[in-house]
Amino acid sequence: MEIASEDEGYHRHQPNRLGEMAYGNMKERLIRGAFSPGDKLTIRAVSEMLDVSTTPARDAINRLVIDGALIYSGPKTVIVPHLRLSDLEEITQMRLALEGLAAALSVKAASEATIEELELLQAKIDAALDEKRYFDALWHNKEFHFAIYRLSGMPYLLQTIETLWLRVGASFNGLYPEFSETRHGARNHRAAIEALVEKDAAAARAAIENDIRDGFRQMKKITADHDQRNLSRR
Repeated sequence: MEIASEDEGYHRHQPNRLGEMAYGNMKERLIRGAFSPGDKLTIRAVSEMLDVSTTPARDAINRLVIDGALIYSGPKTVIVPHLRLSDLEEITQMRLALEGLAAALSVKAASEATIEELELLQAKIDAALDEKRYFDALWHNKEFHFAIYRLSGMPYLLQTIETLWLRVGASFNGLYPEFSETRHGARNHRAAIEALVEKDAAAARAAIENDIRDGFRQMKKITADHDQRNLSRR
Protein backbone atom coordinates (compact mmCIF):
# COMPACT_ATOMS: atom_id res chain seq x y z
CA MET A 1 0.00 0.00 0.00
CA GLU A 2 1.38 3.38 -1.00
CA ILE A 3 1.70 5.82 1.86
CA ALA A 4 1.02 9.49 1.16
CA SER A 5 3.93 11.78 1.82
CA GLU A 6 3.80 14.30 4.66
CA ASP A 7 3.60 17.10 2.09
CA GLU A 8 0.65 15.46 0.29
CA GLY A 9 -1.16 14.95 3.57
CA TYR A 10 -0.66 18.60 4.47
CA HIS A 11 -2.18 19.84 1.20
CA ARG A 12 -5.07 17.35 1.41
CA HIS A 13 -6.09 18.59 4.88
CA GLN A 14 -5.35 22.27 4.26
CA PRO A 15 -8.83 23.16 2.86
CA ASN A 16 -10.55 21.58 5.87
CA ARG A 17 -8.27 23.44 8.24
CA LEU A 18 -8.92 26.74 6.49
CA GLY A 19 -12.65 26.06 6.55
CA GLU A 20 -12.49 25.40 10.29
CA MET A 21 -10.53 28.60 10.86
CA ALA A 22 -12.97 30.61 8.73
CA TYR A 23 -15.91 29.14 10.62
CA GLY A 24 -14.36 29.93 13.99
CA ASN A 25 -13.54 33.48 12.92
CA MET A 26 -17.03 34.22 11.59
CA LYS A 27 -18.67 32.55 14.58
CA GLU A 28 -16.68 34.72 16.96
CA ARG A 29 -17.62 37.88 15.03
CA LEU A 30 -21.30 36.99 15.20
CA ILE A 31 -21.11 36.21 18.92
CA ARG A 32 -19.44 39.55 19.62
CA GLY A 33 -22.01 41.57 17.64
CA ALA A 34 -19.76 42.47 14.72
CA PHE A 35 -22.84 42.19 12.48
CA SER A 36 -26.32 43.59 12.99
CA PRO A 37 -29.65 41.89 12.19
CA GLY A 38 -30.44 42.39 8.52
CA ASP A 39 -26.81 42.66 7.39
CA LYS A 40 -26.20 40.94 4.06
CA LEU A 41 -23.03 38.97 3.39
CA THR A 42 -21.80 37.37 0.19
CA ILE A 43 -19.35 34.51 -0.12
CA ARG A 44 -16.90 36.87 -1.82
CA ALA A 45 -17.24 39.48 0.93
CA VAL A 46 -16.61 36.87 3.61
CA SER A 47 -13.59 35.48 1.76
CA GLU A 48 -12.10 38.98 1.49
CA MET A 49 -12.94 39.77 5.12
CA LEU A 50 -11.16 36.64 6.35
CA ASP A 51 -8.45 36.66 3.70
CA VAL A 52 -9.27 33.15 2.49
CA SER A 53 -10.49 31.68 -0.79
CA THR A 54 -14.18 31.27 -1.55
CA THR A 55 -14.18 27.54 -0.66
CA PRO A 56 -13.48 27.90 3.10
CA ALA A 57 -15.68 31.02 3.14
CA ARG A 58 -18.56 28.99 1.68
CA ASP A 59 -17.92 26.16 4.15
CA ALA A 60 -18.05 28.61 7.07
CA ILE A 61 -21.28 30.17 5.83
CA ASN A 62 -22.94 26.78 5.31
CA ARG A 63 -22.08 25.72 8.85
CA LEU A 64 -23.40 28.98 10.29
CA VAL A 65 -26.62 28.53 8.34
CA ILE A 66 -26.98 25.09 9.94
CA ASP A 67 -26.32 26.74 13.32
CA GLY A 68 -29.17 29.18 12.61
CA ALA A 69 -26.85 32.19 12.83
CA LEU A 70 -27.27 33.04 9.12
CA ILE A 71 -29.99 32.42 6.52
CA TYR A 72 -29.66 32.21 2.75
CA SER A 73 -31.38 34.96 0.75
CA GLY A 74 -29.88 33.90 -2.59
CA PRO A 75 -27.42 31.40 -4.09
CA LYS A 76 -24.38 33.31 -2.80
CA THR A 77 -25.87 35.71 -0.27
CA VAL A 78 -26.80 35.27 3.38
CA ILE A 79 -28.51 37.55 5.89
CA VAL A 80 -27.98 37.92 9.61
CA PRO A 81 -31.53 37.13 10.79
CA HIS A 82 -33.72 39.26 13.03
CA LEU A 83 -34.79 37.35 16.13
CA ARG A 84 -38.52 37.05 16.67
CA LEU A 85 -39.70 38.17 20.08
CA SER A 86 -40.62 34.59 20.96
CA ASP A 87 -37.08 33.48 20.07
CA LEU A 88 -35.53 36.25 22.14
CA GLU A 89 -37.70 35.35 25.12
CA GLU A 90 -36.75 31.67 24.91
CA ILE A 91 -33.04 32.42 24.53
CA THR A 92 -33.21 34.83 27.45
CA GLN A 93 -34.81 32.24 29.72
CA MET A 94 -32.06 29.78 28.84
CA ARG A 95 -29.36 32.40 29.36
CA LEU A 96 -30.71 33.27 32.79
CA ALA A 97 -30.55 29.64 33.87
CA LEU A 98 -27.21 28.69 32.33
CA GLU A 99 -25.22 31.90 32.72
CA GLY A 100 -26.54 32.34 36.24
CA LEU A 101 -25.32 28.83 37.03
CA ALA A 102 -21.90 29.48 35.48
CA ALA A 103 -21.53 32.70 37.47
CA ALA A 104 -22.48 31.00 40.74
CA LEU A 105 -19.97 28.21 40.13
CA SER A 106 -17.22 30.64 39.17
CA VAL A 107 -16.68 32.15 42.62
CA LYS A 108 -14.72 29.13 43.93
CA ALA A 109 -12.05 29.52 41.25
CA ALA A 110 -11.87 33.32 41.22
CA SER A 111 -8.40 34.62 42.04
CA GLU A 112 -6.70 38.00 42.33
CA ALA A 113 -5.57 37.58 38.74
CA THR A 114 -9.20 36.99 37.70
CA ILE A 115 -10.33 40.18 39.44
CA GLU A 116 -7.53 42.18 37.81
CA GLU A 117 -8.48 40.81 34.38
CA LEU A 118 -12.16 41.67 34.87
CA GLU A 119 -11.37 45.17 36.12
CA LEU A 120 -9.14 45.77 33.10
CA LEU A 121 -11.84 44.53 30.73
CA GLN A 122 -14.46 46.73 32.41
CA ALA A 123 -12.14 49.73 32.07
CA LYS A 124 -11.91 49.00 28.34
CA ILE A 125 -15.71 48.74 28.11
CA ASP A 126 -16.14 52.05 29.97
CA ALA A 127 -13.63 53.80 27.70
CA ALA A 128 -15.33 52.44 24.59
CA LEU A 129 -18.75 53.62 25.81
CA ASP A 130 -17.37 57.07 26.67
CA GLU A 131 -16.10 57.37 23.09
CA LYS A 132 -19.20 55.77 21.54
CA ARG A 133 -17.15 52.88 20.18
CA TYR A 134 -19.99 50.42 20.60
CA PHE A 135 -18.39 47.66 18.54
CA ASP A 136 -15.38 47.69 20.87
CA ALA A 137 -17.67 47.70 23.91
CA LEU A 138 -19.44 44.58 22.64
CA TRP A 139 -16.13 42.92 21.81
CA HIS A 140 -14.84 43.38 25.36
CA ASN A 141 -18.24 42.54 26.85
CA LYS A 142 -17.95 39.00 25.52
CA GLU A 143 -14.48 38.70 27.02
CA PHE A 144 -15.81 39.88 30.39
CA HIS A 145 -18.67 37.41 30.57
CA PHE A 146 -16.74 34.39 29.36
CA ALA A 147 -13.80 35.15 31.65
CA ILE A 148 -16.29 34.52 34.46
CA TYR A 149 -18.05 31.54 32.87
CA ARG A 150 -14.79 29.69 32.16
CA LEU A 151 -14.14 29.60 35.90
CA SER A 152 -17.13 27.25 36.28
CA GLY A 153 -14.92 24.41 35.05
CA MET A 154 -17.80 23.05 32.96
CA PRO A 155 -16.84 22.98 29.25
CA TYR A 156 -20.21 21.67 28.03
CA LEU A 157 -22.00 24.43 29.90
CA LEU A 158 -19.65 26.94 28.29
CA GLN A 159 -20.31 25.52 24.81
CA THR A 160 -24.06 25.74 25.32
CA ILE A 161 -23.83 29.36 26.48
CA GLU A 162 -21.70 30.17 23.45
CA THR A 163 -24.36 28.65 21.17
CA LEU A 164 -26.98 30.96 22.70
CA TRP A 165 -24.72 33.98 22.20
CA LEU A 166 -24.25 32.98 18.56
CA ARG A 167 -28.00 33.34 18.05
CA VAL A 168 -28.40 36.58 20.01
CA GLY A 169 -25.05 38.29 19.37
CA ALA A 170 -26.25 40.42 16.45
CA SER A 171 -29.17 41.69 18.54
CA PHE A 172 -26.74 43.09 21.13
CA ASN A 173 -26.30 46.02 18.74
CA GLY A 174 -29.78 47.12 19.79
CA LEU A 175 -28.47 47.86 23.28
CA TYR A 176 -26.82 51.07 22.16
CA PRO A 177 -26.80 54.00 22.58
CA GLU A 178 -29.25 53.56 25.49
CA PHE A 179 -27.01 51.17 27.44
CA SER A 180 -24.18 53.67 27.05
CA GLU A 181 -26.30 56.39 28.65
CA THR A 182 -27.82 54.37 31.50
CA ARG A 183 -24.70 52.27 32.19
CA HIS A 184 -26.88 49.40 33.42
CA GLY A 185 -24.33 46.92 32.14
CA ALA A 186 -21.41 48.65 33.87
CA ARG A 187 -23.20 48.56 37.22
CA ASN A 188 -24.05 44.89 36.82
CA HIS A 189 -20.48 44.06 35.86
CA ARG A 190 -19.10 45.83 38.92
CA ALA A 191 -21.58 43.93 41.09
CA ALA A 192 -20.32 40.69 39.54
CA ILE A 193 -16.70 41.63 40.29
CA GLU A 194 -17.58 42.46 43.89
CA ALA A 195 -19.38 39.13 44.25
CA LEU A 196 -16.30 37.27 43.04
CA VAL A 197 -14.13 39.18 45.50
CA GLU A 198 -16.51 38.24 48.33
CA LYS A 199 -16.87 34.65 47.07
CA ASP A 200 -20.65 35.17 47.13
CA ALA A 201 -22.23 32.71 44.68
CA ALA A 202 -25.77 34.06 45.08
CA ALA A 203 -24.63 37.64 44.45
CA ALA A 204 -22.62 36.58 41.37
CA ARG A 205 -25.66 34.81 39.94
CA ALA A 206 -27.87 37.83 40.69
CA ALA A 207 -25.46 40.26 39.01
CA ILE A 208 -25.31 38.25 35.80
CA GLU A 209 -29.06 37.62 35.79
CA ASN A 210 -29.70 41.37 36.25
CA ASP A 211 -27.35 42.09 33.36
CA ILE A 212 -29.25 39.67 31.11
CA ARG A 213 -32.64 41.07 32.16
CA ASP A 214 -31.57 44.68 31.60
CA GLY A 215 -30.30 43.78 28.14
CA PHE A 216 -33.46 41.84 27.36
CA ARG A 217 -35.68 44.82 28.18
CA GLN A 218 -33.83 46.97 25.65
CA MET A 219 -33.58 44.29 22.96
CA LYS A 220 -37.26 43.44 23.46
CA LYS A 221 -38.25 46.95 22.31
CA ILE A 222 -36.25 46.63 19.09
CA THR A 223 -37.45 43.07 18.41
CA ALA A 224 -41.11 43.87 19.09
CA ASP A 225 -40.94 46.89 16.73
CA HIS A 226 -39.48 44.70 13.98
CA ASP A 227 -42.17 42.03 14.49
CA GLN A 228 -44.85 44.72 14.30
CA ARG A 229 -43.44 46.13 11.05
CA ASN A 230 -43.46 42.64 9.54
CA LEU A 231 -47.12 42.17 10.50
CA SER A 232 -48.09 45.52 9.00
CA ARG A 233 -46.55 44.54 5.65
CA ARG A 234 -48.76 41.45 5.35
